[in-house]
Amino acid sequence: MRRLFVAGLLILALLAGCVPAPAAPVTPAPGASDPAQETPKPLTPITLAMGYIPSVQFAPLYVAQERGYFKDAGLDVTFRYGFETDLLKLVGTDELQFMIGSGEETILGRSQGLPVRYVMRWYRKFPAVLFAKASQGIKSLADLAGKKVGVPGLFGANYVGWEALVYVGQLDPKTVKLQSIGFTQATAVKQDQVDAAMDYIVNGPVQLRLAGEELTVIPVSDFIDLPSNGIITNDKTIKEKPELVQALVNAALHGLADTLADPDAAFAISLKAVPEAGGDQAPVSRAIFDESLKLWQAPAAQLGRSNPAAWEAAAKFMKDMGLIQNEVNPNDLYTNDFIPQ
Repeated sequence: MRRLFVAGLLILALLAGCVPAPAAPVTPAPGASDPAQETPKPLTPITLAMGYIPSVQFAPLYVAQERGYFKDAGLDVTFRYGFETDLLKLVGTDELQFMIGSGEETILGRSQGLPVRYVMRWYRKFPAVLFAKASQGIKSLADLAGKKVGVPGLFGANYVGWEALVYVGQLDPKTVKLQSIGFTQATAVKQDQVDAAMDYIVNGPVQLRLAGEELTVIPVSDFIDLPSNGIITNDKTIKEKPELVQALVNAALHGLADTLADPDAAFAISLKAVPEAGGDQAPVSRAIFDESLKLWQAPAAQLGRSNPAAWEAAAKFMKDMGLIQNEVNPNDLYTNDFIPQ
């Protein structure tokens, strides 16, 4: 037994002799920086304004925030919510540098002398639709003759969408009674206060379908390709801080790509950013999110890229219909310079 113990000690001693000596500390070469001592670069604070309230409809941006894509791009992003028209004026006067806004607002602002420009396309389809209960028998624009159509008011994407249907669908507006009903489209349609209404596909139609109502939906995007929501900045920011624009666009596109690739994870992140959308509201929120996804989907190579023909057609339509008084150069409305080739 003692011989075994001694032999064991001899083996341990031999093994100990095989252990390599500790490595000597590495001294940086003269003039070289020590990675362990480097100070992280400070983040650039920016405000990204959105023309609505906190909602799962902003999922790609919440994903970019949660997963650190803004931070990786060197940005400290604060979200701000408000009325789109008010925010556009702030961007146009450089009191704000960035917002999420729609194409028609960009055209309207530019026609009024605001140097705003659209730098990243997010929505691939214009979200406004005409919707009605199936029992109304409205299957086409021709069926609107003699009907009452509700719009929130003579402003915004829903009204522009209505004017687009009139313009492209060659609908005689004199045969339709247009009513301003505020943002009560779902209730107005359900209670037959109007025969049909204009609304975002993710709002009134979602509410009524969840309530079991059978609907007819006529998307504006079936008739004309109007630029919709995307990132808007101003000419000054593009000229003086192009790297800032590029950083924001890159991070936002990363969040959008992640959202399209894994909707369930993106929805979960959205509920963390907007807790009030969860709980009892989760089924409604998920329905809104799923409809929104359909508006964002595009081949990876086309994410973020504007269609020049769409801007040209939209500018002409808005001028022809009197929605803007001054003609605008379509090339002044957008740029694809910050979108990866």
